[in-house]
Amino acid sequence: MLYSFRRSALLGVSFVGLATSAWAQSAPASNSLNTTTALPETVIVSATRIATPVEKIASSATVVTAAQIAAQGKQTLPDILRTVPGLNVVQAGGPGGQTSVFMRGTNSNHVKVLVDGIDVTDPSNGEAFNFGNYLAGDAERVEVLRGAQSGLYGSDAIGGVINIISQPGTGPTQFKGKLEGGSFDTFHQNASLSGASDGFSYFAGIQHFHVGATPVTPGNLLAPGQWRNPDYNDNVTGSTKLGYAFTDNFDVGFVGRATISAVKTTGDDFLTGRPATTRSVARANDYYARGTAHLVLFDGLLDQTLGYSYTHTHSTSAGNTGFKSFFSGERTKLDYQGNIALTEGQTLVIGADHEREAIALPISASATTDAGFLELQSSMGNFNSAVNARYDSHQRFGGRATFRVAPSYLIEATGTRLKASFGTGFKAPTLSQLFQNFPAFFFFANPNLRPETSTGYDAGFEQALGEKFSFGATGYYNDIKNLIDTNATFSSYANVGKAVTQGVEAFAAAKVSDDVTLRLDYTYTDAHNAILRQALLRRPKHKVTLDAQWQAMDELLLDANLTYVSSWVDGSRDFVIPRLNAPGYTQINVAATYQLDEHFAVTGRITNLAGQRYQNPTGFLAPSLGWYLGIKVAQ
Repeated sequence: MLYSFRRSALLGVSFVGLATSAWAQSAPASNSLNTTTALPETVIVSATRIATPVEKIASSATVVTAAQIAAQGKQTLPDILRTVPGLNVVQAGGPGGQTSVFMRGTNSNHVKVLVDGIDVTDPSNGEAFNFGNYLAGDAERVEVLRGAQSGLYGSDAIGGVINIISQPGTGPTQFKGKLEGGSFDTFHQNASLSGASDGFSYFAGIQHFHVGATPVTPGNLLAPGQWRNPDYNDNVTGSTKLGYAFTDNFDVGFVGRATISAVKTTGDDFLTGRPATTRSVARANDYYARGTAHLVLFDGLLDQTLGYSYTHTHSTSAGNTGFKSFFSGERTKLDYQGNIALTEGQTLVIGADHEREAIALPISASATTDAGFLELQSSMGNFNSAVNARYDSHQRFGGRATFRVAPSYLIEATGTRLKASFGTGFKAPTLSQLFQNFPAFFFFANPNLRPETSTGYDAGFEQALGEKFSFGATGYYNDIKNLIDTNATFSSYANVGKAVTQGVEAFAAAKVSDDVTLRLDYTYTDAHNAILRQALLRRPKHKVTLDAQWQAMDELLLDANLTYVSSWVDGSRDFVIPRLNAPGYTQINVAATYQLDEHFAVTGRITNLAGQRYQNPTGFLAPSLGWYLGIKVAQ
């Protein structure tokens, strides 16, 4: 029980904490969420569920490409997301530690996470997603879509959507590999084989990520003379993406991913109130798979995809007391999407899905959801818009309708693009909230819970000054109601919460020369409990990121990025102190890639260059200065 509560606090799920594959080049491309070709950097899929030029969407979105990930030497998904505006990434210690993402001030389980069209949130763990366990060596792009998106994606998308698209197989057969080692007993290895020929495309990759000794526990929390046990993480991930085009208008695809990980951390000794003298061990086995059939009819007027996906998550945790906890869940989903080209610039997207989510451990429970949605995407000269509506019918609480309207307009004379959106969102009660009882602690589930709901809007502009400089800003507001929290007697859950999140996201980007690019992002976030008039935990008000990239010579690429996060309200490590002021921090990372020849390159990077010692969350030290050297091969 204590472990379960502490885990929920870390994820911020309580109110107080508030597919892509590639076929032969002659095959048609699917424009749906599981698009069948590699996408150019100038388009985004998640904003409308069809590949759309970035300049034609009104939603606030960030696309991080494989080239950017490689230039910065990123290894894990949390590392990629730390510099994205509108996000606060909270990781308990070093790599592999439990990681939550708070988007625009909403709760961490208010973010829908997709991998190649697969919903990978964990039904057995509050339907949050542990970002710390995701290796990014096979990522082709990461799309971050901010703002309520339930009108397209249903439950969980109050804060937004993170859509990860893995690498496709294209062109001649190619082998890629990478070795890297460095601080904190770090050793990474990646290898992949990919290609496409005669209608068949393939990608197969394996990643091993090992960090054996990350100091995490602050010294002031240890008893006199107590040894500080470092964190340990070992992760092996395999992934594949296969496709075959039977004809010019019909193809099938399969994506699969499996992760086996072990994490050793210093837990808390609840008898002494200090960090335990022995480490806790958590193990996880996660499996995702999705099959698709894609058919284009009537000379491209109807582009449709039928998909079936399966996810399975299983984790165990053994603490210093010898008590073990088990979590096991699965999700199956059958979905259909059809894109109808009505007229020039007018596309109607229709879709339906049937989903079943279930918990096998620590309880047995399940629920099904049937849903349908419509979207009209319009492009008329300088005016673009996307209007969508969705209805979800949940087996336990009934129906919920959501929508989103997102127009944009380009003032051609000045190069100014105006954009806005208005929409609603909802978050279904989790299976554990509905059914998991703890009678030994006089705490019981509530099968009568209603969904958490939100209404929000944003508005902003983007201004281009020639081809080398641009800037913009977007203001947003979210009103979140029926938030689920413990009731007044702390004996069950109830819909008693209400929160308001509002803020501004601004950027400036410059191409200083053909070899140098700069980008500056600033995020202001005000997230508070609208009943108690208190700031929500782990939502810093200010965040600044600066990235500079320099192609110093044909063979040498340099990248430097700075992230500043202001102070925030947090609880102590054991939450004995429920509210305290956590100091902000600044992190500087630099990376370099030197191309020796067409097949070999050497890499180097330094993380936390200033060596700043900070805690995020409170009670867990972030890694200090680290250095890493590697070699990459492509044959």
